Amino acid sequence: MTRINKPFRTLLLGIGFALSCLTFGYAQDKKPVIGLVMKSLANEFFKDMQEGAVKHVQERGDLTLLPVGMHSETDIDTQVNAVENFITKKVDGIVIAPADSRALVPPVARAIKAGIVVINIDVALDDAAKKQAGVDLAFVGPDNRAGAKMSGDVLAKALGSGGKVVIIEGNPGADNAQQRKLGFDDAVKEGKLDLLDSRTAHWETEEANTVFTNMLTAHPDIQGVMAANDSMALGVIKAIDAAGKSGKIQVVGFDNIPAVQPLLKEHKLLATIDQFGSKMAANGIDYAMKALKGEKLSGWIKTPIELVTAPAN
Repeated sequence: MTRINKPFRTLLLGIGFALSCLTFGYAQDKKPVIGLVMKSLANEFFKDMQEGAVKHVQERGDLTLLPVGMHSETDIDTQVNAVENFITKKVDGIVIAPADSRALVPPVARAIKAGIVVINIDVALDDAAKKQAGVDLAFVGPDNRAGAKMSGDVLAKALGSGGKVVIIEGNPGADNAQQRKLGFDDAVKEGKLDLLDSRTAHWETEEANTVFTNMLTAHPDIQGVMAANDSMALGVIKAIDAAGKSGKIQVVGFDNIPAVQPLLKEHKLLATIDQFGSKMAANGIDYAMKALKGEKLSGWIKTPIELVTAPAN
C-alpha cells in the first residue's frame, strides 16, 4: 500500500476543498433556464411577444430564455415537440401560449411530472383536459370574451339595429378563439345585429382573405365584419378593397398589432383590442421565476385589455 506523506495529503485535501467550493459556487450562480413556446411568428402579435420577452430577460439578467415559435397558426406538432425537447433538456420552467387548448395538455402534464414549472399564457388550456390529466397550473392572460364584446359593441353602434354582419373565427381548438366568438355573439345579441355567417380562418391573413371573399359572394349585403384577430382583419380589408367596397363594409379586430395602425387612421378598421402582447410573455416569465422560488400560483391571473378605436374625423 502506497503511503502519502502528510504535507502532500494536506495539499490534496486543500485542492479538493477548493474544487468543491468552485462547484458549489457554480451551482449557486447557474441561471434558471426558461423555455418560451409561442404561436406563429408570422403573426406580428407573437413577434412583439418574443421581442418583449427577450428585452425583459435582458433587463432582469437572472435567467436564460429559450424562445420557440411555430411555422403557422395550425402547426400544433411544433409546439408539442418544443415542449418535449424542453423536457429532454431539463429546463427549469416553460411558459406556453398553446395553439390548441386540448392537444397541448398531455405534453404539459409530462413537463410538470418531470419537475418543470409551467406557466400558461395567452390561451387557456382546457379545464376538462387538465382535470383528466391531473394538471393544476395558473393561466396568465386577458378576458378574451370581454375584449371581443368591447370590439363588437363599436361595430354594433356604427351599424345600428339590424346591421348585417359576419364573424371570422380563430382556430376552433383554441380557448381564446372560442371566447372571442362568444364575445362577438354577445355584441350581436345586445346590438340586435343580423348575423349572416360565422367561419374560421385559423388566425391566418390569406385564409381570412379567401374565407371573406367567399362570404361576400354568398352575402353581398354584408355591412360589418368581426375578425377574431388583426391578422385576419388585414385579409378581410384586402378582400373588401379588391371588391371595390372600401368604406361600405365596417371591420373590427383584436390585438392592436402595428400593421393595423394606418388602417385605423384611414377608418378601414373601426376598432381593435390591445392586450399588450409584448408584456404578456414577460409577465409569464416573472410568474415562472416566482414559482421556482416556491410561490404557489393557481387560477386565472388576469392581464389588462384596452379598446382602441379609429380617431375622430
